[in-house]
Amino acid sequence: MTTPIEARCDHCKQTRPLFLYEPDHNMHAIPVPCEWCDREKQPLLCVRCWGAEREREDNMPMSAAEEEATAFLLGAAANNSRILAQQAADKATCDGIAAATERAEAA
Repeated sequence: MTTPIEARCDHCKQTRPLFLYEPDHNMHAIPVPCEWCDREKQPLLCVRCWGAEREREDNMPMSAAEEEATAFLLGAAANNSRILAQQAADKATCDGIAAATERAEAA
């Protein structure tokens, strides 16, 4: 088992195991960067400070740009779902017509 990297936390100024990076961060579904991504220099935070910072960010209300992008994405998803359902219904209709045609030709 490896020992976690310990250094001085930029927030609480105590020497603790640090959270050096967020592996899946900057993978936003909407093109609006979060406060974490907008920082010029990412701080080195211990797990406790990083958790508090992340919770604070998660509890922040959405900006108007985020709300607009979210509404667009939800509308696009609903539209895609409707289109896929219509395509499935059209295929079922065409398959039914093809089957009826084959039966009529065979008779």
